[in-house]
Order: sequence, then C-alpha cells, then structure tokens
Amino acid sequence: MIFDSFYTFLGQLVVFLAILIIILFIVILVLGVLIARKNEIKFPRFILFVVDSLYFPFKSIANFLKLDEYLIDDISIKVRDELNKEKFRSIPSEKTLIFLPHCLRHKNCPATLQKEGLNCTECGLCSIGVVKKKAEPMGYKMYIVPGSSFVKKIVKENKFKAVLGVACHEDLNQMMMLLSDFCPQGVLLEKTGCFETKVNIKKIFEKLDSKY
Repeated sequence: MIFDSFYTFLGQLVVFLAILIIILFIVILVLGVLIARKNEIKFPRFILFVVDSLYFPFKSIANFLKLDEYLIDDISIKVRDELNKEKFRSIPSEKTLIFLPHCLRHKNCPATLQKEGLNCTECGLCSIGVVKKKAEPMGYKMYIVPGSSFVKKIVKENKFKAVLGVACHEDLNQMMMLLSDFCPQGVLLEKTGCFETKVNIKKIFEKLDSKY
C-alpha cells in the first residue's frame, strides 16, 4: 500500500515536471519570437535562468518538434550578449580574453598546436591573423582553441574580467554559459566545419572597438 502510494506520487510528480517544462519551453519560444521579430528582449535574466537550467530538455523538445536545431542556442546567445554588452564595454581590453576556434584556419595552416592552443604565425591564409593583428596591439589576449578543454585550462591560468568568443551555435552558447560571470560577448560563425570556416570580421572588430 505504501509502495503503491509512493509510485503514484512519483508518477504524478514526473507528469507535473514534464508539463512545467513544456510550459516553460512555450514561454521561452514566445519570448524568442519577440527577439527575432522585434529585436525586443523581455525578462532577460528569467530567460537565461530557464534556458541554462533546462538546456538539454529544451534542445530535445525542439528536436522532437523539428524546430530549428539552433533555436535555443540562438535565443540564449542573443539575450546574454545584450545583457552583458555595457559591462563588457566598461572592462579594459587588457582584462579581456578572446577565444577563436581553430576551425577558422586554412587547410594549409602552418601554425603548431601548443598547450594554450594554436600559435598563429599571421601567414595570411585565414582571418585569424587579421584579428590577431588588430586585437593584440589593443591589449587583448587571444587564443585559438580546438575545444572546451583548452578554454577551461586557459581560464584557470589567467586573471580576466571579460571574454569574447567566436564559435558555432552550440559551442558559443555553452562557452558563454560556462563563462557567464565574465560578461561574455559572442560572434557566430557564418560557415561551420572542420577547416576554413567563416566569420564576419567586421562584427568581431565592432566588439573590440566598443571599448574605445
């Protein structure tokens, strides 16, 4: 009898949580539509709290409904970007890290992989050298990383207050979630892949110049 009551309660709890998650998903979806159509962000901290807490269930629901696979990431990136924009601008470039993905490199890239990522030689074959040539004289510390393990290691070894990342939707969103205490800003890749991906350099430069 006791076990029957327990399992009944457990079943009801699961149903309640499932309904709650679906309701929250719909709310985030509606707020996401406002962002996309009107460029209007309502309740940003609520959105980020819910999306960060229910990221994987939301991704599963979006996939089940055959929605844009990057919908949740896109909402989260835009909201976090806007929420942190002013604070990011107020922090000196010397206290800001830049993370570029190694997939931006050319297939004939001569750079070698070291403990802090690729060591760009500014060979001119890809956009990494262009960003490096502008960012480093401004005081930014730039890293070209092949994955999140490098990001975590670099974060532990550096004292910084802000971060700018470039990546595909999922990687960028998860990096911004990981570094949410450092007013992250993000720029999405326009073409993804393993080599010779593309990014709008102008958007990166706008972020860099926003501090001046």
